[in-house]
Amino acid sequence: MYISKFMAPEIIFGKGSLNQVGECCSRLGSSRVFLVADRGIIRHRWVEKALPFLDEAGLEHWIWSDFSANPRDYEVEEGVRTYLENDCDAVLAIGGGSTIDAAKAVATLSTNEGRIQDYEGIDLIYNPLPPLIVLPSTSGSGSDVSQFSIIADSERKIKMTIISKSLIPDISISDPLLLSTIDGRVTAHTGMEALSHAIEAYLSLAATDMTDIHALHAIELISRNLRASVASQVNEEAKVAMGKASMHAGIAFSNAVLGLAHAMTHQVGGMLDLPIGEISAIILPSVMRFNLLSSIDKYVRIAAIMGARVDRMTPREAAEKAIAMVWELAQDVGIPSGLAELGLPEELLPELSENAIKDACFITNPRDADVADIIEIFRSAL
Repeated sequence: MYISKFMAPEIIFGKGSLNQVGECCSRLGSSRVFLVADRGIIRHRWVEKALPFLDEAGLEHWIWSDFSANPRDYEVEEGVRTYLENDCDAVLAIGGGSTIDAAKAVATLSTNEGRIQDYEGIDLIYNPLPPLIVLPSTSGSGSDVSQFSIIADSERKIKMTIISKSLIPDISISDPLLLSTIDGRVTAHTGMEALSHAIEAYLSLAATDMTDIHALHAIELISRNLRASVASQVNEEAKVAMGKASMHAGIAFSNAVLGLAHAMTHQVGGMLDLPIGEISAIILPSVMRFNLLSSIDKYVRIAAIMGARVDRMTPREAAEKAIAMVWELAQDVGIPSGLAELGLPEELLPELSENAIKDACFITNPRDADVADIIEIFRSAL
């Protein structure tokens, strides 16, 4: 018998939905909210705009923003100390994927002993987490609807992948207005990250009919709207579409997991301390080329969804077109042509490849690979 599970948080989506934040925290039983927000979100006054809704609901709050763009293990530990010292009873995150990942990690250690390294891997969180409410400010990470948290290990210089049903937020409030303060460069990185989520979820060994629906819709939305969203911060239609795309891609990969592109991306991100979206956008076409023989029919579907006239092509031609269209989109929105442009030296490839094969995302890649294969994929992406 084939058995599958499908999980998602309560989702509130729409312009102005930020005003739901107080009511959501309150009905989950909170009275003392630990508010996690990055400095950019604070600078753009989104936290300031959220606070009156917490006050209206009679909620006390503490704001924590002492973490990096790629949150580190020791920063999470400091956040947990602040959470416990103030006797908080819920975690509210307003920000991008890094903010939400940091919030998830703090929530984990607030009720589970040890260090965050103890939870690297799949389903290693045993005690229930406090209520978790998130408001994404970027259209890419999908962390607001997923069971993933990515935290940098400061000693090993890698990004740890923590996967657990416990990490799925209780409520995701997605207000596309928050996307209007994100510049074109970040919009490009996060949009390509959402595309890599959708494509890897669609190709994953754990994909199901349910995850395919979300993955394919995300691919379609991104291919139609990312260029316009990068071009203009005030293109409301494109921002709404990209907000939906990120949500659908997040739901897809949360349930289907990912693949080799993310297993490789996490290693480079941990080593160079760079945005995951930019790295995955560079690596994705090379991994797609490697995986092609395992999933030609799915590649044909990707090409069609992105607008190719596949009825005029052989399956192999259409599959190759899918890879080319992903590459073209990345170039159009300003993604570098190779990892060498980011400063990745070739001598690190064996170490990065050894670590990638241990990453939890590799388990669901549709094609088997060994360290030598991954080194060659890295080389092709240089």
